Amino acid sequence: MKQRILTGVGAGVFFLLLLVVGGQIYYCLLLLLALIGFYEYLRLNGFHPFHPAGLIGYAGVLFFMLPWEDMGIGVPPDGTAIWLLLLLLLAVTVLSKNKTALDGAALLLLGAIYVGYGFASMYEVRESEPYGLYLSFLSFACIWSSDIGAYFIGKAIGRKKLWPAISPNKTIEGSLGGIAASIIVAVIFQLCAPEIIGLGHAILIGTVAAIAGQFGDLIQSAYKRFRGVKDSGKLLPGHGGVLDRCDSWIIVFPLLVLTGLLPI
Repeated sequence: MKQRILTGVGAGVFFLLLLVVGGQIYYCLLLLLALIGFYEYLRLNGFHPFHPAGLIGYAGVLFFMLPWEDMGIGVPPDGTAIWLLLLLLLAVTVLSKNKTALDGAALLLLGAIYVGYGFASMYEVRESEPYGLYLSFLSFACIWSSDIGAYFIGKAIGRKKLWPAISPNKTIEGSLGGIAASIIVAVIFQLCAPEIIGLGHAILIGTVAAIAGQFGDLIQSAYKRFRGVKDSGKLLPGHGGVLDRCDSWIIVFPLLVLTGLLPI
């Protein structure tokens, strides 16, 4: 437990420091996390890290992650890029004479979007002007407060299981407590900077971030249970891998961006 706490605090402080610094340093951290996350995804699905189809998946992650506009390079829309990625993965199934099966290609396409777009959205929020740092802190604070609220409320009064087949320790009471904690934190952020978002807007962000974050955690729990593993990786002692720690992030940030809830 001591190692888990020290690792968590140290990693958290380091991450927040780079978040504050922003720019290329924060981008490099997110890029590294995305590549490690996709590496874990490959291993979870039984692919060698340097399998030809896996390399195409890495290329897909890089497409989403690279700051094309900052480099002055025009790129096709995401939909076109996804179709081209799909075509390349399907080509591998043909060229390998089905050694890479169709379902494997589908898994890699899913993973590249899941991981690549998730981390790319975090960078997009941070680099948005003029409130990128505020919106990033708001989003992370809602996610983390939901986790903390769900844990402690669930421990204190949790009785009804939320989804025992996937995550036996989670309760409905804990889930509701996490949503309430996220809303409270979002309201505090709004009161500190009312010129950025309104009260109703803050409550909506807190609600969506909490529900999506908990759903992201359940997605990863279900997937690990299906694959028969406890953790996606061993990057952080006592905490598992990147996908274990960032499962909520890579669902919440894209959703907040795509729905326009974050004014970026």
